[in-house]
Amino acid sequence: MQQLENMRRVRNIGIIAHIDAGKTTTTERILYFTGKNYKIGETHDGTATMDWMIQEQERGITITSAATKCLWQNCAINIIDTPGHVDFTAEVERSLRVLDGCVVLLCAVAGVQPQSETVWRQADKYRVPRMVFVNKMDRTGANFERVVTQIKERLKAQPVVLTMPIGSEENYLGHIDLVKMTARIWAPSEKDPAGQMVESEIPADLQAAAAAAHHQLIDTLATCNDEILERYMAEEPIEIELITKALRSATIDGKVVPVLCGSAFRNKGVQALLDAIVAYLPSPLDIPASIAFNQVTDEELTIAADPNLPLAAMAFKVASMPHIGKLVYTRIYAGTLNVGDQIYNVTRGTKERVGRILQMHANQRQDLETAQAGDIVAIVGMKRIGTGDTLAHDKDAPVLEKITFPETVISVAIEPKTKADLTKLSTVLHTLMDEDPTFKASMDEETGETIIAGMGELHLEIIVDRILREFNVQATVGAPQVAYREGIKKGVPTEGKCAKQTGGRGQYGHVIMEIEPLPRGGGFIFETNVKGGTVPSTFFPAVEQGVRAALTEGPLAKKPVTDVKVTLLDGSYHEVDSSIIAFRTAAIEAMKLGLAKASPMMLEPYTRVEIETPEQYLGDIIGNINSRRGKVVNMEMRADMRTIECHVPLAEMFNYSTHLRSLSQGRASFSMEVMHYVEVPESVATKILRPTKDK
Repeated sequence: MQQLENMRRVRNIGIIAHIDAGKTTTTERILYFTGKNYKIGETHDGTATMDWMIQEQERGITITSAATKCLWQNCAINIIDTPGHVDFTAEVERSLRVLDGCVVLLCAVAGVQPQSETVWRQADKYRVPRMVFVNKMDRTGANFERVVTQIKERLKAQPVVLTMPIGSEENYLGHIDLVKMTARIWAPSEKDPAGQMVESEIPADLQAAAAAAHHQLIDTLATCNDEILERYMAEEPIEIELITKALRSATIDGKVVPVLCGSAFRNKGVQALLDAIVAYLPSPLDIPASIAFNQVTDEELTIAADPNLPLAAMAFKVASMPHIGKLVYTRIYAGTLNVGDQIYNVTRGTKERVGRILQMHANQRQDLETAQAGDIVAIVGMKRIGTGDTLAHDKDAPVLEKITFPETVISVAIEPKTKADLTKLSTVLHTLMDEDPTFKASMDEETGETIIAGMGELHLEIIVDRILREFNVQATVGAPQVAYREGIKKGVPTEGKCAKQTGGRGQYGHVIMEIEPLPRGGGFIFETNVKGGTVPSTFFPAVEQGVRAALTEGPLAKKPVTDVKVTLLDGSYHEVDSSIIAFRTAAIEAMKLGLAKASPMMLEPYTRVEIETPEQYLGDIIGNINSRRGKVVNMEMRADMRTIECHVPLAEMFNYSTHLRSLSQGRASFSMEVMHYVEVPESVATKILRPTKDK
């Protein structure tokens, strides 16, 4: 009973947002106000607790998600501070997979930005309940009402405002609590420069607006709570406890999104945010049971959050720490884990022993003897493990639902300077791939070069910086290259045969297939439609393996082929000579012939770019975007700033920040995210293919 009560008092939350919305600053204030830190660290000074990597401190950005734990109102809050830059989207993806709730930060000036939309979609994908904290209310141009409207229009959510600002910009003093209908004014003092929120009466000039906002709050809740609807219709008073209970229930169900305001940098509104996290975001007991799959039958199962059930845990992040080795960040969904336990990595079929269990505070650690369902901890002692692996006490335990990651879009060649560096580089690259599922390293068979691939220029810049400085490998790095793909324009039938007779048992496999193009983003689909057993079903997996192998190299430039559907229609087999290898070979042969006939084409990644610029530079910037094969899709005016949304090929965006600075005298800024693959124009495709043909 006590264990379940402890779980009820846990909040596993993430702080997610667009780059520079104030995630790390807000986390620092939370740690200060909950007593976890005795002083406030600042991102711009490189002293923020959660930005502990040297690369984060130098750049003033978050690169890797950091975990910590603090206490507020007798509740344990596990916080994961995530990066905002689109290049580190995997950190957000894997954090959201294991979190119960999240706080989305929006800038009161910029509102809903491109990466805000991306993280919102990621939270939708994992059905994570969330609340919004509108930060930077003290900044020039802050507009709380506009941000609330954007939540409705751009994020397609139902915002419910819980705190109404008192003043804005330099006159931002505090807020009105629309649930309790009291004002909270910020009052700094010499003893406490961080200041305290002092409760008082609502200022006379804001009482009418506050009453209207409170009425709107009740109106919204009445649509999703019958008891409030009855009281509302009967014009009876509605108690604070009932409002809080209805808000919590509607937030957890994803029907509403509570919206609060503040200025984390000025220490305003953070205590109200903590109160709201405890009051409205779910505990591990409030969220739906986790989905898992039987290893043998692939049947879908559910795992309830209960410390007394068999262990079910997910390794959601692997990090290498000096003097410790591999740290495995783990979310425990069910059961209890103790130091010294022998556990199974169900995903890989390996046996491991738990050496230590650590409670993490960024890069600081505290040893624990045990951890139970609902906890997020780090484990030491695991040898073979990767992101998304399921851990259990029983080797036949079900496998938890996997985490999916986007494909890499940019690559560079890296060449070690000495033979000793070559040996070291191989180990380092494997370590980095274990840590980061969106980082890939491979050998180019034609040139013998080591190619590393990632999510963007900044992602690879950080990886290279770590290879050179953290792991002390001397290497030279080439220019970035775009990860092109190949596609097809039309459907074609194709046939492949493998028939070898070398005396004794031969090899025989014969397949007839159809290859069809899929819409952009369709990926790969393999289907079988064989009538009369001309190809036995035991060979279907071998045919699919052959098809997948053939799709790794297209007919034009040996790039991976995407957005293709392949259907196995017919074929023939020999009772003695047919084998898995023969059918795999026949499928590869059929695919090579078919892809060449299916009007192959080159595909390139397109990005969505949002540029914010003063109006006088608008013409030059749009002209430059047009010269980069980009097209403007939307334009908005905000005060004296223009926001331009455009779609541009990734290949044209290298070093864009330098060009944008020179076009706008350093006053414009931009953000960028990869959308999907689009056909390359013929004039550009010729240039891409020429080096391949020269080889």
